[in-house]
Amino acid sequence: MLIEELNHLLPSDFDNNSRVWVYQSSRPFAEREQTEINEQLLQFYSQWTAHGAIVKGWARILFAQFIVIIADETNVHVSGCSTDASVRVIKSIERQYNVNMFDRLTITFLKNNKAEMLPFNQVQYAIDKGFINGQTYIFNNVVTTKKDLRERWLVPLNKSWLAERVILDQDMHH
Repeated sequence: MLIEELNHLLPSDFDNNSRVWVYQSSRPFAEREQTEINEQLLQFYSQWTAHGAIVKGWARILFAQFIVIIADETNVHVSGCSTDASVRVIKSIERQYNVNMFDRLTITFLKNNKAEMLPFNQVQYAIDKGFINGQTYIFNNVVTTKKDLRERWLVPLNKSWLAERVILDQDMHH
């Protein structure tokens, strides 16, 4: 899936300030799993409520590895209880498919249009070996709005928060 396709997949009738949650799986989901999970997500968000009011929600697996949940709060504000409900769905998926959806120490890159994961402590090695570079796109899973999801979820490494934590220029080693 290309970055351009991302915008077509996201719900166009949701406000740019819609709240977003990105959960990264510890492994890619197989096709069959994606179908099942997308079905569960659909059931979840079509019944998503906050204090009895229907939340305008959307959720889906993207890049086979991320579960993205969006809530348009234009009319109904997402309360703590409704956020808990979404976390429960994610935890249930974790148990069913034996994955970790709350690992923040793994960096995911987009390589040949596939999500590739690296433990944080191996990123520098991957740069030194030329596997990734400053132009390689990384997933910035801390985005919080639909606008950010579209514009800042996938960013080149050299424009990401990670750039300050690694040495990109090879000449600095000599």
